[in-house]
Amino acid sequence: MNAPSSLLNAFPALVDPYGRHVSYLRVSVTDRCDFRCVYCMAENMTFLPKQDLLTLEELDRLCSAFVAKGVRKLRITGGEPLVRRDIMTLFRGLSRHLDSGALEELTLTTNGSQLAKFAGDLAACGVKRINVSLDTLDEAKFRQITRWGDLGKVLDGIKAAQAAGMAVKINAVALKGVNEDEVERLVEWAHGEGMDITFIEVMPLGDIEPERLDQYWPLTQLRARLIDRFTLDEIDYRTGGPARYARVRETGGRIGFITPLTHNFCESCNRVRITCTGTLYMCLGQEDAADLRSPLRASADDQLLSAAIDEAIGRKPKGHDFIYERGRPTVAVGRHMSVTGG
Repeated sequence: MNAPSSLLNAFPALVDPYGRHVSYLRVSVTDRCDFRCVYCMAENMTFLPKQDLLTLEELDRLCSAFVAKGVRKLRITGGEPLVRRDIMTLFRGLSRHLDSGALEELTLTTNGSQLAKFAGDLAACGVKRINVSLDTLDEAKFRQITRWGDLGKVLDGIKAAQAAGMAVKINAVALKGVNEDEVERLVEWAHGEGMDITFIEVMPLGDIEPERLDQYWPLTQLRARLIDRFTLDEIDYRTGGPARYARVRETGGRIGFITPLTHNFCESCNRVRITCTGTLYMCLGQEDAADLRSPLRASADDQLLSAAIDEAIGRKPKGHDFIYERGRPTVAVGRHMSVTGG
């Protein structure tokens, strides 16, 4: 699986038409998940045939081609990445780029259900921090949101990740009428456990039921609620993603805010996403995409692949098409979040 070290920095860096350096790649390794979160998937999903997915070896080669072109951060996503069979083979392979210094960070976003099993192995591969998606600490609400998740397993997984030495950040989607009465508790719990927490606005992706749009909660309102309880100080802290952070004086912890609708972050976007089938999306909120599987499989070297990547980055748009009208979003793209990757 190892790519020749001569590939590293062998190609020109990725700069889009607006002068933004693409240094952050999010890679979905599967569209499958052991949850069915209401804002991410339909209850009865039709998943891709396994033969349509890139192999782990192909995913390694694809990621390595981006590293060779200057990507410094890799985030493995899904679906739920840890349900992919033999997934640690990919992490062990990609860890060589950490060892060489070509890659600054290898990380993942997970629902936490499999963390108790994999935390030690992930830490051994150089994964130093992870994001865990968790929208509520109420077991009944958790089951309602995830449709069949087990909150206890997720909490055990978080503890296992921390015990393995990894920093954990909680990602919580703001859902009006669902978890709006819990945001203060979530902050106090996360900070009490030594974790940052980021709140995220619902993104209008996929076949979202009408009630899901009704649960859209602008983070301007969530933040106003937090200010009633906490003192928030703006800080210049970045993790490479779109979140803007504040520190809570009362707890000492950090809160991130990801606001794709009320205050988009497109002007500084340094990210692209690849699906488990090798489709590159230059923007989460646009349908334009590039097929990287064909050039990947057409040649044993990376010349065709590199050219395809360059051509795609040359089409990266200035911003997304998420729309916020009359207090709620409208659906911007038809694919589910799990298709693109979290």
